[in-house]
Amino acid sequence: AQVYHVVRQIPYQRVTSYGHIAKLIGMPSYSRHVGQALKFLSPDVEPPVPWQRVISSAGMISSRGPGTDDAQRQRDALEAEGVEVVVGRTGESRVDLATWGWFPAPGTIDIGLPVAPTGVSGATDGDGADA
Repeated sequence: AQVYHVVRQIPYQRVTSYGHIAKLIGMPSYSRHVGQALKFLSPDVEPPVPWQRVISSAGMISSRGPGTDDAQRQRDALEAEGVEVVVGRTGESRVDLATWGWFPAPGTIDIGLPVAPTGVSGATDGDGADA
């Protein structure tokens, strides 16, 4: 849920990396988990999650394996937003992260966790009442 919450905040015409989403949600070594969460995202989820805005840290659109067209769908979706996607020298689709990247510092965006009201510790004395 946190992955989707953060991805929904990526601005139109911007991209970020799987690893940066992982950093933003406080799990910096879990970029592959971010990729898996987006891979299995239902196209019917509401509000929509702009999955196409998450790419590799090298700026490449990741292939989803042989026989899939997801990399082309991602390229098409980014180009429809006005993001420039170029073909690299080995045939990969690439986005210039210096131009199109979105990399807010961790702690500066809402990651979807509830925030306790000021002065509420949540501690109890064992009987279910606040301590």
